[in-house]
Amino acid sequence: MAPSRPIMLLTGASRGIGHATVKRFQAEGWRILTVSRQPFSEECRWPEARESHLQADLADPVSIAPLVEEVKRRLPDGRLHALVNNAGISPKLPGGGRMGLLDTDPSTWMSVFNVNLFSTAALAKGLFGPLKEAGGTIVNVTSIVGSRVHPFAGPAYACSKAALAALTREMAHEFGPHGIRVNAIAPGEIDTAILSPGTEDIIQRLIPLHRLGEPAEVANTILFLCSAQSSYINGAEIHINGGQHV
Repeated sequence: MAPSRPIMLLTGASRGIGHATVKRFQAEGWRILTVSRQPFSEECRWPEARESHLQADLADPVSIAPLVEEVKRRLPDGRLHALVNNAGISPKLPGGGRMGLLDTDPSTWMSVFNVNLFSTAALAKGLFGPLKEAGGTIVNVTSIVGSRVHPFAGPAYACSKAALAALTREMAHEFGPHGIRVNAIAPGEIDTAILSPGTEDIIQRLIPLHRLGEPAEVANTILFLCSAQSSYINGAEIHINGGQHV
């Protein structure tokens, strides 16, 4: 009997880093289950996309339990080999301006933290059993914004990503004895559709490599963290920003 394909659950798969991650993992023979608050998009033209898509609004805590049960139902042998928490929201003012503390109301704070932090914890808790069965890995997508003030991303997003880095360490400590490794990647300026006007100035002033990162470069790092090549890496946060963090 042929060995079963490893399975990954990926949130935020429809564009940018998520899209590149799907393509990279599929090239390695993985099966990917994707999560989005939107119905299936015809732009997701990778094999098995439609039948592997799960619709759930991560901003609504009530949606997590049904999502976890549906994921478990779709695991043929009860094993989940990777959970990649890539979904994230960064609210902006009308016209795309930075939403500062004085501009951010309580409901916005709660939505950002539900998507960027609390859903990550809830999914990891709900899928702990299948991850343990597989000796699986978790990769959380934090951000350079979690460790410094950024001209485009506001405090709600920044605080959620800083908290996610802390959650990654806590999960690595708690899940490690069960054979589950937990790490994070912290992208900087990546060439995706969500870049803000003015990014060119950051490239020239703050990034030693003087270029944007490519989504495929981020996807390669996620694959590394989900592979046996990183078998002794646990609780790490890897910077993917061309040296911007220095």
